Amino acid sequence: MAQFLQVLLSGLATGSIYALAAIGFTLLWQAAQTVNFAQGEFVMLPAFFTLIAMGTGLPMPIALLVSLTASIFVLGYLFKRLIVEPMQASKTGGGLPLVIATMALAIFLKEGVKEFYGAEAQPYPELISGGSWDFFGAIVSVTDLAHLGVSLGVVVLLTMFLNRTRTGRAMQATAQNPDVARILGVNTRRMVLYTFLINAALATLASFLITPFYLAKFSNGEYLGLIAFIAAIVGGFNQIRGALAGGLLIGVLDNMTATYLTAEYRAAVPLVLLIVIILWRPQGLLGTTEGRSV
Repeated sequence: MAQFLQVLLSGLATGSIYALAAIGFTLLWQAAQTVNFAQGEFVMLPAFFTLIAMGTGLPMPIALLVSLTASIFVLGYLFKRLIVEPMQASKTGGGLPLVIATMALAIFLKEGVKEFYGAEAQPYPELISGGSWDFFGAIVSVTDLAHLGVSLGVVVLLTMFLNRTRTGRAMQATAQNPDVARILGVNTRRMVLYTFLINAALATLASFLITPFYLAKFSNGEYLGLIAFIAAIVGGFNQIRGALAGGLLIGVLDNMTATYLTAEYRAAVPLVLLIVIILWRPQGLLGTTEGRSV
């Protein structure tokens, strides 16, 4: 039982970080009706912004702030203005060409980091560090508990912001029916921009939390993007709570498989789970069949 609790809590901590990236898929689908296949690279890149800032002599807290600011600007504002908006304004109206554009962006970011910073993995400082805690006989890392608490806290705050603030409700109205929202006086362009900025901030936080485990390397985005995408589908692509549930489930199953079965098959678990969910409940565990709902 002690080992089970230890594996469970560790899996929940890792899964909660996956959920932060998975929520980004949901938010951008709501805002722009596109799947951002560069989401994994959006989680990979902020870690290198931090390392570059620390390389100039900045202390870690300031370097993290610089990285967060740069990430929100590049991965939020510039991504929307330079890629999403021109594609949506073209004759194609976005859709598949925009999805392909995000794939090209993922390759560009990955190869760009490889060429600029190198192919070797770099150590990355832990945002939250500590010892361990005895929880009913299970030795639980304080870092894991802190990561779980931070991630869940951010999701709760985001949900409260969307449901209980005027701006949040305007963002949801824009996502559900932008034409009606525009008639009611909502600045839909601004609301969509806020969604992109929030996605960039969530991806940056996920980067800060998970990079110490994976190290900072250019290829991180491939795996993290795939896991986040699967988590979003498993939980429900049009539900924030679904993305959270999908991330937590994958994190727990991954740890359980590695501990009680074999680590050789842990990479296949998310794919098997994805196939089962698509066949059994295509809208996801907590998703709905309605088109656009946060």
